[in-house]
Amino acid sequence: MAKGKSDKTMREEGNGDAAFARGGHFSAEEIGANAPQTGKARRAGKSAAREIAYLALSVALVTVCAWISLPVGEVPFTLQTFAIALVGGLLGWKRGFAAIGVYVLMGLVGIPVFAGFKAGAAALAGATGGYIIGFVFAGLISGLWKLFPVRNAAAKTGLVFAAMVTGLAVCYFFGTVWFILLYNRGAADPVGVSSALAWCVLPYLLPDAVKLALAAILCVRLQPFVSILKHKKYCINMKM
Repeated sequence: MAKGKSDKTMREEGNGDAAFARGGHFSAEEIGANAPQTGKARRAGKSAAREIAYLALSVALVTVCAWISLPVGEVPFTLQTFAIALVGGLLGWKRGFAAIGVYVLMGLVGIPVFAGFKAGAAALAGATGGYIIGFVFAGLISGLWKLFPVRNAAAKTGLVFAAMVTGLAVCYFFGTVWFILLYNRGAADPVGVSSALAWCVLPYLLPDAVKLALAAILCVRLQPFVSILKHKKYCINMKM
């Protein structure tokens, strides 16, 4: 049996026997041998906690901004587009996609996180259901700017704004197509693309542009603080 044991196992058993002979006290060298694994587990736990915190705060932000709603035309005016663009821009495309995806799933299971405190499959089947689906892709696309490293603040703001506008355009596409399909179902006078755009997109272009510009500026301003926070935690973990 002894031949089948690895050198590492024999060393660990030797350390345990030596500690037992000393009354259960481990030496500094024996403690240091297990320290790297303990440090990795601690860093993994803190990293997971940080990811959950980012996710929870993002969902809360989008939810609160969705509740700030003004009934204007066929689609209500909300701050959702601002929150989704900011979340995607700050967290990046992977975590942004996950955060908005969790937000949509929470609404579908019955939690009133959508505009007007709506929830469930009925909200998705309504006139704004396409925009809810488009939110997920808007959050993803808004975070793609991180794939292009830019140091100049003005250029970075322009890049972030362009990514957010692209994400919003995709959201507009899903929302408009969904609205046309839903409105024309059994309608005697079907609506065309131009009419749908006039009802669901054109009245919101200027307000959304302002919201995205503000989200892009905040994203660039807040991003260094997020990076510093990560760096500090990393340094603390290395010291421990």
